[in-house]
Amino acid sequence: MKHSSYGYDVLALVGELRFKHHLTVSELADALNARGIPTSERHAQNLYERYQVLLAASLDDHVRKVLAETTEQNGGIVLSMDGVQPEKGNETLYVLREVFSGTVLAARNMKSGTAAELQTLILPVIELGFPIVGIVSDGQHSIRLAFEGLLPDVPYQYCQYHYLKDIAKPIVDADRKLKTELKKSMRGIRDIERKIEQMEPRAAEGEPVPANPSAQQQPTAQQAEAQIARKYIAATRALLLEDGDPPLRLPGMLIYERAQAIQASLARCLPKKGAFDS
Repeated sequence: MKHSSYGYDVLALVGELRFKHHLTVSELADALNARGIPTSERHAQNLYERYQVLLAASLDDHVRKVLAETTEQNGGIVLSMDGVQPEKGNETLYVLREVFSGTVLAARNMKSGTAAELQTLILPVIELGFPIVGIVSDGQHSIRLAFEGLLPDVPYQYCQYHYLKDIAKPIVDADRKLKTELKKSMRGIRDIERKIEQMEPRAAEGEPVPANPSAQQQPTAQQAEAQIARKYIAATRALLLEDGDPPLRLPGMLIYERAQAIQASLARCLPKKGAFDS
């Protein structure tokens, strides 16, 4: 590698150790020395920074190739921007991507989300020279202003997922009430579990538990029913934890449908062997 006593193989190894195995710079230096590659912590840092430069350059070439193919197939590219703030008060990560290919074009942590700041993220992508035929984003006002200032004539579309979320809000609210009512109707589960516990076999106090399960007595019919009932209880408790993914998967409706399936299974099961009184 030019201006360095290390080869590209060492540089590739540094990248793998850092990004795949998440080693710190100090650990990078120790790992290289352990492989017979003499280095120091400062040199390990330099190698890591050089790897990042080469990686960025290779990504630029990859992005240009993908955008060229997308433009040929679709007549242009569609840009989408969104911001994610992991914790309140911290910087927001803004991500700009191409919609057709899903390629991330730019990403940056930003303390300010003003239109002017966001334009610094969008402008380099515009300067790549590929025709932009559409824009998609959520309802964040500053993102819309940033695109309108740079691309006033490009059609803008509100993100379909956010749009669906907004129009489905009354349904989601109703489903939330359904979920609450369903949970209320299943509050007697603990009482049934207590009855099951009374029906299951218990070893007498001081009596050893057989080491060989086959040596244990076969459960009575009532005890067998109790074991089956415990499985139904477990299934019921599991469905009460369903959160769904509104608005596409409504948790209240999922709980309702699965509760019906459990009820139908019970209806088929009870006439066969009888059941304990609940």
